[in-house]
Amino acid sequence: EPRSPWCCLAWTLVIGTVNSLVFLLNLLLMFVIFTIVLLPTIVVVYFGFQCHSQVLHSSARYCKSILDDNSSSALIILGFVIMSPLLVVAMAIYCSLARRLRLLVCFQPYSLALYKGGRWCRRGEGAPCCARGCNTQLKAWV
Repeated sequence: EPRSPWCCLAWTLVIGTVNSLVFLLNLLLMFVIFTIVLLPTIVVVYFGFQCHSQVLHSSARYCKSILDDNSSSALIILGFVIMSPLLVVAMAIYCSLARRLRLLVCFQPYSLALYKGGRWCRRGEGAPCCARGCNTQLKAWV
């Protein structure tokens, strides 16, 4: 049975809020994973740029005694070279974790706002954020 216009608007706001929170949770998880995995690249490129004489040229002791322009350039190049495999590793870790936690299943369709009696999860999509009593088997083609 269809909902009244005000009830439909209220449910649309609730579902939009839930979907926004799930999106922010996914974004936060992705940010944390990419930051941790790409930390070696960030550190190497930072020190390379910090100690190069034509970029920042820091007066730190390690820049004067250990790193000259050639070694700073080598650090910058090394940082960008190791970035590609680390990006692949970070994306694989995020996808594996998102699939294991079933975070992408938690997005709710806006059709729940239109009709009464809708459930917070669809058949075949058991996830921690869905209602109890749903099937726990997840099919990729649904």
